[in-house]
Amino acid sequence: MSGHSKWATTKHKKAAIDAKRGKLFARLIKNIEVAARTGGGDPAGNPTLFDAIQKAKKNSVPADNIDRAVKRGSGAEAGGADYETIMYEGYAPGGVAVLVECLTDNRNRAASDVRVAFTRNGGNLADPGSVAYLFNRRGVVVVPKTDGLTEDDVLAAVLDAGAEEVNDLGESFEILSEATDVVGVRTALQDAGLDYDSAEAQFVPSMEVDVDVEGARKVLRLIDALEDSDDVQNVFANFNASDEVMAALEEED
Repeated sequence: MSGHSKWATTKHKKAAIDAKRGKLFARLIKNIEVAARTGGGDPAGNPTLFDAIQKAKKNSVPADNIDRAVKRGSGAEAGGADYETIMYEGYAPGGVAVLVECLTDNRNRAASDVRVAFTRNGGNLADPGSVAYLFNRRGVVVVPKTDGLTEDDVLAAVLDAGAEEVNDLGESFEILSEATDVVGVRTALQDAGLDYDSAEAQFVPSMEVDVDVEGARKVLRLIDALEDSDDVQNVFANFNASDEVMAALEEED
């Protein structure tokens, strides 16, 4: 189990808290708007939009909010912002590499927010390209565990669709593939009658840095600070925390 996987589990639990703050809703709505602008407002012909809508529904975003985001993105309704994706790279304390994916309509504000988060939490921004090579763009599909569903069941359903590995996250299974195969993997799950929580391309670390409790606490503090910015969509980090470390952190919460 990699730090990526354990963090995925932790993020799952954190999602409920983020939803209360409205941060998660705002990110999911923004994803829908951008997907509709890029590939059109019909989910049937725009798999990225389909997956963005499914993820929003899974996280209880109201249907009318989703509909309005599709309309704003596709131009059927006025008011959509002109978002651009910007990647920032940096280091958390302990030499952990961090990739920050922003979706913003104000490049200066995004840069300022990211810089402040790094500076105040013991990290530092790095030059473009200095940490990106430590991550690969991968397809990540998360399948909730249901009674009787095994890792072998999941693997059997998606193996021919391009899935490369299945990880047990405790409360769910994570399927990794090439980024270009994420729609095929998701479709294979649907054909097999299996539910899924999310299907998207993410940056997955190719090598990881082991952290102790104090190290993990510092990394997560930086990630929380970054995610407090409305312009930050995703944060990826290459730390590896053991089950014991994550359990110790959860006891502190």
